[in-house]
Amino acid sequence: MSVSRPTARRFPRVLTGVLGVAILGTFLVSGATGPAEVPFTDVARIVAGHLIPDAPWMRDGSVTRLQDQAVWQFRLPRTLLAGLAGAGLALAGALMQAVVRNPLAEPYVLGVSAGAGVGAVAVITLGSAAVAGLALSSAAFAGALAATAAVYLLARQQGLLAPTRMILSGVALGSLLSAVTSYLTLTTEAQNVFSVLFFLLGSVSAATMGQLAVPAVALTAVTLYALANTRALNALLIGDESATALGVNVSRLRTRLMVAASLLTGAIVSVSGGIGFVGLVVPHTARILVGADHRRMLPVAILGGALFLMAADLLARTVAAPTEIPLGIVTAVAGAPFFLWLIRQGRAARAGMLR
Repeated sequence: MSVSRPTARRFPRVLTGVLGVAILGTFLVSGATGPAEVPFTDVARIVAGHLIPDAPWMRDGSVTRLQDQAVWQFRLPRTLLAGLAGAGLALAGALMQAVVRNPLAEPYVLGVSAGAGVGAVAVITLGSAAVAGLALSSAAFAGALAATAAVYLLARQQGLLAPTRMILSGVALGSLLSAVTSYLTLTTEAQNVFSVLFFLLGSVSAATMGQLAVPAVALTAVTLYALANTRALNALLIGDESATALGVNVSRLRTRLMVAASLLTGAIVSVSGGIGFVGLVVPHTARILVGADHRRMLPVAILGGALFLMAADLLARTVAAPTEIPLGIVTAVAGAPFFLWLIRQGRAARAGMLR
Protein backbone atom coordinates (compact mmCIF):
# COMPACT_ATOMS: atom_id res chain seq x y z
CA MET A 1 0.00 0.00 0.00
CA SER A 2 1.57 3.27 -1.10
CA VAL A 3 1.45 6.48 0.89
CA SER A 4 0.63 9.70 -0.96
CA ARG A 5 3.31 12.36 -1.03
CA PRO A 6 1.26 14.99 0.92
CA THR A 7 0.55 12.38 3.60
CA ALA A 8 4.23 11.47 3.78
CA ARG A 9 5.11 15.14 4.26
CA ARG A 10 2.50 15.58 7.00
CA PHE A 11 3.47 12.46 8.96
CA PRO A 12 6.65 13.94 10.58
CA ARG A 13 4.65 16.95 11.77
CA VAL A 14 1.89 14.74 13.17
CA LEU A 15 4.46 12.49 14.84
CA THR A 16 6.21 15.52 16.36
CA GLY A 17 2.89 16.70 17.80
CA VAL A 18 2.09 13.24 19.17
CA LEU A 19 5.51 13.06 20.84
CA GLY A 20 5.00 16.49 22.40
CA VAL A 21 1.63 15.46 23.86
CA ALA A 22 3.11 12.18 25.09
CA ILE A 23 5.95 14.06 26.81
CA LEU A 24 3.44 16.29 28.61
CA GLY A 25 1.40 13.25 29.63
CA THR A 26 4.48 11.44 30.93
CA PHE A 27 5.46 14.56 32.86
CA LEU A 28 2.09 14.64 34.63
CA VAL A 29 2.10 10.90 35.32
CA SER A 30 5.63 11.10 36.71
CA GLY A 31 4.70 14.01 38.96
CA ALA A 32 1.67 12.17 40.28
CA THR A 33 3.36 8.80 40.87
CA GLY A 34 5.20 7.96 44.05
CA PRO A 35 4.78 7.12 47.75
CA ALA A 36 2.87 10.38 48.23
CA GLU A 37 0.12 10.29 45.61
CA VAL A 38 -0.72 13.60 43.97
CA PRO A 39 -3.66 14.03 41.55
CA PHE A 40 -2.79 15.09 37.99
CA THR A 41 -4.61 18.39 38.42
CA ASP A 42 -2.63 19.18 41.57
CA VAL A 43 0.64 18.43 39.75
CA ALA A 44 -0.24 21.08 37.17
CA ARG A 45 -1.34 23.50 39.91
CA ILE A 46 1.89 23.03 41.89
CA VAL A 47 4.06 23.68 38.83
CA ALA A 48 1.98 26.71 37.86
CA GLY A 49 2.03 27.93 41.47
CA HIS A 50 5.81 28.10 41.49
CA LEU A 51 5.84 29.95 38.16
CA ILE A 52 3.06 32.42 38.99
CA PRO A 53 3.82 34.82 41.87
CA ASP A 54 1.38 34.67 44.83
CA ALA A 55 -0.82 31.97 43.30
CA PRO A 56 -3.84 31.71 45.67
CA TRP A 57 -4.09 27.90 45.52
CA MET A 58 -0.60 27.63 47.01
CA ARG A 59 -1.77 29.46 50.16
CA ASP A 60 -5.32 28.24 50.73
CA GLY A 61 -4.39 24.75 51.94
CA SER A 62 -5.70 22.86 48.90
CA VAL A 63 -2.12 21.75 48.17
CA THR A 64 -0.27 20.29 51.13
CA ARG A 65 3.38 20.98 51.91
CA LEU A 66 4.20 17.28 51.42
CA GLN A 67 2.65 17.27 47.94
CA ASP A 68 4.48 20.47 47.05
CA GLN A 69 7.84 19.08 48.12
CA ALA A 70 7.26 15.70 46.45
CA VAL A 71 6.45 17.28 43.08
CA TRP A 72 8.63 20.38 42.98
CA GLN A 73 11.75 19.26 44.83
CA PHE A 74 11.99 15.57 43.89
CA ARG A 75 9.85 14.41 40.96
CA LEU A 76 9.96 17.48 38.71
CA PRO A 77 13.79 17.91 38.64
CA ARG A 78 14.44 14.24 37.87
CA THR A 79 11.77 14.13 35.17
CA LEU A 80 13.12 17.28 33.51
CA LEU A 81 16.69 16.01 33.73
CA ALA A 82 15.63 12.68 32.20
CA GLY A 83 13.99 14.56 29.33
CA LEU A 84 17.04 16.76 28.77
CA ALA A 85 19.39 13.78 28.95
CA GLY A 86 17.33 11.69 26.54
CA ALA A 87 16.99 14.53 24.04
CA GLY A 88 20.69 15.39 24.25
CA LEU A 89 21.96 11.83 23.89
CA ALA A 90 19.65 11.20 20.93
CA LEU A 91 20.80 14.40 19.22
CA ALA A 92 24.47 13.61 19.86
CA GLY A 93 24.00 10.12 18.43
CA ALA A 94 22.23 11.42 15.33
CA LEU A 95 25.01 13.92 14.65
CA MET A 96 27.78 11.37 15.13
CA GLN A 97 26.11 8.82 12.88
CA ALA A 98 25.76 11.40 10.12
CA VAL A 99 29.23 12.90 10.50
CA VAL A 100 31.17 9.64 10.48
CA ARG A 101 28.66 7.81 8.24
CA ASN A 102 28.75 4.84 10.59
CA PRO A 103 25.50 3.32 11.94
CA LEU A 104 27.31 2.13 15.08
CA ALA A 105 28.48 5.61 16.07
CA GLU A 106 27.02 6.94 19.30
CA PRO A 107 28.09 9.26 22.13
CA TYR A 108 29.95 6.68 24.16
CA VAL A 109 32.04 5.24 21.36
CA LEU A 110 34.36 8.26 21.55
CA GLY A 111 35.29 7.59 25.16
CA VAL A 112 33.40 10.66 26.45
CA SER A 113 31.38 8.60 28.92
CA ALA A 114 34.49 6.72 30.07
CA GLY A 115 36.27 10.02 30.71
CA ALA A 116 33.34 11.30 32.75
CA GLY A 117 33.31 8.01 34.61
CA VAL A 118 36.96 8.36 35.65
CA GLY A 119 36.34 11.88 36.99
CA ALA A 120 33.22 10.89 38.94
CA VAL A 121 34.63 7.63 40.27
CA ALA A 122 37.81 9.43 41.40
CA VAL A 123 35.67 11.74 43.55
CA ILE A 124 33.66 8.82 44.97
CA THR A 125 36.64 6.61 45.76
CA LEU A 126 39.47 9.07 46.47
CA GLY A 127 37.61 12.21 47.53
CA SER A 128 37.35 15.61 45.88
CA ALA A 129 40.89 16.51 46.91
CA ALA A 130 42.16 14.03 44.30
CA VAL A 131 40.63 16.16 41.51
CA ALA A 132 41.54 19.65 42.74
CA GLY A 133 38.51 19.92 45.01
CA LEU A 134 35.92 19.54 42.25
CA ALA A 135 32.43 18.30 43.02
CA LEU A 136 31.30 15.01 41.45
CA SER A 137 29.44 16.56 38.51
CA SER A 138 32.25 19.04 37.84
CA ALA A 139 34.87 16.28 37.94
CA ALA A 140 32.77 14.17 35.56
CA PHE A 141 32.45 17.07 33.11
CA ALA A 142 36.19 17.76 33.33
CA GLY A 143 36.90 14.09 32.58
CA ALA A 144 34.56 14.21 29.60
CA LEU A 145 36.29 17.33 28.25
CA ALA A 146 39.72 15.75 28.68
CA ALA A 147 38.61 12.61 26.83
CA THR A 148 37.11 14.71 24.02
CA ALA A 149 40.33 16.70 23.63
CA ALA A 150 42.45 13.54 23.60
CA VAL A 151 40.32 11.82 20.93
CA TYR A 152 40.27 14.98 18.84
CA LEU A 153 44.07 15.26 18.89
CA LEU A 154 44.57 11.56 18.16
CA ALA A 155 42.08 11.61 15.28
CA ARG A 156 43.68 14.47 13.35
CA GLN A 157 45.63 13.35 10.31
CA GLN A 158 47.49 15.84 8.15
CA GLY A 159 45.49 18.66 9.67
CA LEU A 160 42.12 16.99 8.96
CA LEU A 161 39.72 15.11 11.20
CA ALA A 162 39.54 11.48 10.03
CA PRO A 163 36.23 9.81 11.01
CA THR A 164 37.56 6.24 11.07
CA ARG A 165 40.60 7.31 13.07
CA MET A 166 38.31 9.11 15.53
CA ILE A 167 36.17 6.00 16.06
CA LEU A 168 39.23 3.80 16.61
CA SER A 169 40.84 6.35 18.94
CA GLY A 170 37.63 6.65 20.92
CA VAL A 171 37.26 2.90 21.32
CA ALA A 172 40.89 2.49 22.43
CA LEU A 173 40.80 5.45 24.82
CA GLY A 174 37.44 4.35 26.20
CA SER A 175 38.84 0.90 26.97
CA LEU A 176 41.84 2.45 28.74
CA LEU A 177 39.68 4.80 30.81
CA SER A 178 37.25 1.98 31.65
CA ALA A 179 40.21 -0.01 32.96
CA VAL A 180 41.16 2.93 35.19
CA THR A 181 37.58 3.10 36.48
CA SER A 182 37.54 -0.64 37.17
CA TYR A 183 40.81 -0.38 39.11
CA LEU A 184 39.48 2.48 41.25
CA THR A 185 36.30 0.49 41.92
CA LEU A 186 38.15 -2.68 42.90
CA THR A 187 40.51 -0.89 45.28
CA THR A 188 37.94 1.28 47.06
CA GLU A 189 35.99 0.51 50.22
CA ALA A 190 32.89 -1.65 49.90
CA GLN A 191 30.43 1.15 50.76
CA ASN A 192 31.56 3.15 47.72
CA VAL A 193 30.91 0.41 45.17
CA PHE A 194 27.15 0.95 45.04
CA SER A 195 27.57 4.67 44.30
CA VAL A 196 30.10 3.89 41.57
CA LEU A 197 27.85 1.34 39.88
CA PHE A 198 24.83 3.64 40.06
CA PHE A 199 26.74 6.43 38.32
CA LEU A 200 28.20 4.16 35.65
CA LEU A 201 24.77 2.68 34.86
CA GLY A 202 23.03 6.06 34.93
CA SER A 203 20.53 7.68 37.29
CA VAL A 204 18.70 10.97 37.73
CA SER A 205 17.43 10.18 41.23
CA ALA A 206 19.51 12.93 42.87
CA ALA A 207 18.58 15.63 40.35
CA THR A 208 18.07 19.19 41.53
CA MET A 209 16.86 22.29 39.75
CA GLY A 210 20.39 23.69 39.83
CA GLN A 211 21.70 20.76 37.79
CA LEU A 212 19.36 21.47 34.88
CA ALA A 213 21.06 24.65 33.70
CA VAL A 214 24.21 23.20 32.08
CA PRO A 215 22.53 20.39 30.08
CA ALA A 216 19.66 22.70 29.10
CA VAL A 217 22.02 25.36 27.72
CA ALA A 218 24.15 22.74 25.95
CA LEU A 219 21.10 21.06 24.40
CA THR A 220 19.63 24.36 23.22
CA ALA A 221 22.89 25.54 21.65
CA VAL A 222 23.65 22.25 19.85
CA THR A 223 20.04 21.89 18.68
CA LEU A 224 20.02 25.36 17.12
CA TYR A 225 23.37 24.73 15.44
CA ALA A 226 22.30 21.33 14.12
CA LEU A 227 18.98 22.61 12.75
CA ALA A 228 20.82 25.45 11.04
CA ASN A 229 23.04 22.91 9.26
CA THR A 230 20.52 20.25 8.23
CA ARG A 231 21.21 20.73 4.52
CA ALA A 232 24.94 20.27 5.09
CA LEU A 233 24.26 17.16 7.18
CA ASN A 234 22.13 15.78 4.36
CA ALA A 235 24.99 16.46 1.96
CA LEU A 236 27.37 14.44 4.14
CA LEU A 237 25.17 11.39 3.66
CA ILE A 238 26.03 11.20 -0.03
CA GLY A 239 29.80 11.36 0.52
CA ASP A 240 32.55 13.90 1.16
CA GLU A 241 33.26 14.59 -2.51
CA SER A 242 29.62 15.25 -3.34
CA ALA A 243 29.22 17.41 -0.23
CA THR A 244 32.29 19.45 -1.19
CA ALA A 245 30.88 19.90 -4.70
CA LEU A 246 27.72 21.31 -3.10
CA GLY A 247 29.80 23.94 -1.27
CA VAL A 248 30.11 22.25 2.14
CA ASN A 249 33.41 22.65 3.99
CA VAL A 250 33.41 19.02 5.10
CA SER A 251 36.40 19.13 7.44
CA ARG A 252 35.24 22.25 9.29
CA LEU A 253 31.64 21.01 9.58
CA ARG A 254 32.72 17.58 10.79
CA THR A 255 35.04 19.07 13.42
CA ARG A 256 32.42 21.48 14.77
CA LEU A 257 29.67 18.89 14.91
CA MET A 258 31.82 16.27 16.59
CA VAL A 259 33.05 18.74 19.20
CA ALA A 260 29.48 19.96 19.80
CA ALA A 261 28.16 16.41 20.16
CA SER A 262 30.98 15.45 22.52
CA LEU A 263 30.54 18.51 24.74
CA LEU A 264 26.76 17.91 24.83
CA THR A 265 27.37 14.32 25.90
CA GLY A 266 29.83 15.46 28.57
CA ALA A 267 27.34 17.97 29.97
CA ILE A 268 24.69 15.26 30.24
CA VAL A 269 26.88 12.45 31.55
CA SER A 270 28.26 14.72 34.26
CA VAL A 271 24.83 14.95 35.93
CA SER A 272 23.07 11.73 34.87
CA GLY A 273 25.84 9.14 34.64
CA GLY A 274 26.50 6.66 31.86
CA ILE A 275 23.10 6.05 30.28
CA GLY A 276 23.68 3.83 27.28
CA PHE A 277 21.53 2.73 24.34
CA VAL A 278 19.68 6.05 23.81
CA GLY A 279 22.21 7.69 21.50
CA LEU A 280 22.51 4.56 19.37
CA VAL A 281 18.92 3.44 18.92
CA VAL A 282 16.67 6.51 19.12
CA PRO A 283 18.20 8.22 16.03
CA HIS A 284 17.84 4.96 14.08
CA THR A 285 14.22 4.63 15.16
CA ALA A 286 13.53 8.22 14.04
CA ARG A 287 15.24 7.48 10.72
CA ILE A 288 13.07 4.40 10.22
CA LEU A 289 9.88 6.35 10.96
CA VAL A 290 10.44 9.59 9.01
CA GLY A 291 13.44 8.98 6.75
CA ALA A 292 17.05 10.16 6.72
CA ASP A 293 16.37 13.85 5.92
CA HIS A 294 17.72 15.68 8.98
CA ARG A 295 15.10 18.43 8.66
CA ARG A 296 12.49 15.85 9.65
CA MET A 297 14.59 13.33 11.54
CA LEU A 298 16.31 15.57 14.11
CA PRO A 299 13.12 16.97 15.75
CA VAL A 300 11.66 13.46 15.97
CA ALA A 301 14.90 12.08 17.45
CA ILE A 302 15.15 14.88 20.04
CA LEU A 303 11.55 14.54 21.21
CA GLY A 304 11.69 10.75 20.99
CA GLY A 305 14.83 10.64 23.13
CA ALA A 306 13.23 12.88 25.75
CA LEU A 307 10.06 10.77 25.88
CA PHE A 308 11.98 7.49 25.96
CA LEU A 309 14.19 8.45 28.91
CA MET A 310 11.36 10.13 30.84
CA ALA A 311 9.32 6.92 30.54
CA ALA A 312 12.38 4.84 31.44
CA ASP A 313 12.94 6.91 34.59
CA LEU A 314 9.29 6.45 35.58
CA LEU A 315 9.71 2.69 35.22
CA ALA A 316 13.05 2.76 37.05
CA ARG A 317 11.52 4.17 40.23
CA THR A 318 8.19 2.30 40.18
CA VAL A 319 8.58 -1.17 38.69
CA ALA A 320 10.56 -2.52 41.68
CA ALA A 321 9.62 0.10 44.31
CA PRO A 322 10.96 0.92 46.83
CA THR A 323 14.15 -0.26 45.10
CA GLU A 324 15.26 1.94 42.20
CA ILE A 325 16.74 0.38 39.05
CA PRO A 326 19.59 2.17 37.22
CA LEU A 327 18.43 3.84 34.01
CA GLY A 328 20.94 2.02 31.81
CA ILE A 329 19.31 -1.30 32.67
CA VAL A 330 15.80 -0.05 31.95
CA THR A 331 16.70 1.56 28.60
CA ALA A 332 18.29 -1.67 27.36
CA VAL A 333 15.56 -4.01 28.58
CA ALA A 334 12.68 -1.83 27.40
CA GLY A 335 14.16 -0.43 24.22
CA ALA A 336 16.02 -3.35 22.65
CA PRO A 337 12.96 -5.56 21.92
CA PHE A 338 11.10 -2.63 20.35
CA PHE A 339 14.08 -1.73 18.19
CA LEU A 340 14.53 -5.33 17.05
CA TRP A 341 10.83 -5.44 16.17
CA LEU A 342 11.22 -2.31 14.03
CA ILE A 343 14.14 -3.89 12.17
CA ARG A 344 12.06 -7.00 11.49
CA GLN A 345 9.37 -4.90 9.84
CA GLY A 346 11.65 -4.26 6.85
CA ARG A 347 11.60 -0.47 7.15
CA ALA A 348 15.19 -0.27 8.39
CA ALA A 349 16.63 -1.09 4.96
CA ARG A 350 14.41 1.48 3.25
CA ALA A 351 15.60 4.11 5.74
CA GLY A 352 19.22 3.42 4.79
CA MET A 353 20.15 1.83 8.11
CA LEU A 354 20.62 -1.73 6.86
CA ARG A 355 21.90 -2.65 3.44
